[in-house]
Amino acid sequence: MTGIRTLTLLAGTLLAACSSADRKPAETPKDRLVHTLFTHVEKGEILYGHQDDLCYGHAWKVEDWESDDLTRSDVKAVTGRYPAVLGVELGGIEMGNKASLDSVDFNLIRKAVLTHAERGGIVTVSWHPRNPLTGGDAWDVSSDRVVKSLLEGGELHGLFMDTWLKRLGDFLESLEGTPVIFRPWHESSASWFWWGSKLCSEQDYRELFRTTWTYLVKARGLTNLLWCYSPNSGVSAEEYMSRYPGDEFVDILGLDHYEFIGPDGLGESGARFAQELKRSLTFLNVLATDHHKLMCLSETGLESLSDPEWWTGVLYPAVKDFPVAYVLTWRNACDKPLHFYAPWEGFENASDFEAFSKLENIVFLNN
Repeated sequence: MTGIRTLTLLAGTLLAACSSADRKPAETPKDRLVHTLFTHVEKGEILYGHQDDLCYGHAWKVEDWESDDLTRSDVKAVTGRYPAVLGVELGGIEMGNKASLDSVDFNLIRKAVLTHAERGGIVTVSWHPRNPLTGGDAWDVSSDRVVKSLLEGGELHGLFMDTWLKRLGDFLESLEGTPVIFRPWHESSASWFWWGSKLCSEQDYRELFRTTWTYLVKARGLTNLLWCYSPNSGVSAEEYMSRYPGDEFVDILGLDHYEFIGPDGLGESGARFAQELKRSLTFLNVLATDHHKLMCLSETGLESLSDPEWWTGVLYPAVKDFPVAYVLTWRNACDKPLHFYAPWEGFENASDFEAFSKLENIVFLNN
């Protein structure tokens, strides 16, 4: 089944199942976001997103969140438009911290979410909580008991439910009903996070995801969350679904896939990236259709963008024939000169990104 044919089937099936112009109007913030995304998919459009785009960039950061009007953006500086999707990170919210693990004040994150939504944009939220058992960060994989300790009967279940999820829920509730794509426990098919495949059983991972969903949706009654399940690439369809929490708990199937330059150089690394991405999106397309879900490229990029034609020559050809709702490239760190995934004003290879932004089916904000 080709990407175009599956796109038609997916959009037709899901728009019929959800809301459409001649059916019952969307009632919740989540419903409205689902409808918006399906509408873009039906048109064959892919939204472009960038992590932390309004909070900092390659050579700047917001210093005073209260007075800053959040008009700066590396993406806008190059293309004249904001990204359609803004990614934000909530790691540290569970600790009661003032700022995220990327040193972004949570008040600024809230303001960025609301500002981007007011401009007509869509927001996706990731969460890299600290390791509650060891006191380390999300990348502390020194124990394989962490997930088990958070589940019912575990020694940290009370902390997880009464403190960590409560603080997370308080922040998400403070978004005033703004719909967001929530993407917890991501890249679970690898083992660089304490919830990864070698650190917990498939059943315990599913229970962790479901417990998070049940608290936020049922106990807190939040109707503004669209839930994304996003393992990393390099797996089979069976491996991808091995930790799937279930259709009730997931709205969009995501995939995290980055290009890394090997010793054989840019050309070969780009070809590998594209080949693997097409392979993964092919089975993801089938899964999304079978399970009546949206699909997205939830994280991607080439650090430092050393390939001058990466956008139109590598990324776009790999995604253009699939019903991908959005593509999110990672952040432009203000304190790490080589850690950027989108061009910035003055970047020597920015022209290809400009060309990408002007493609007919790639969507940025028009304000």
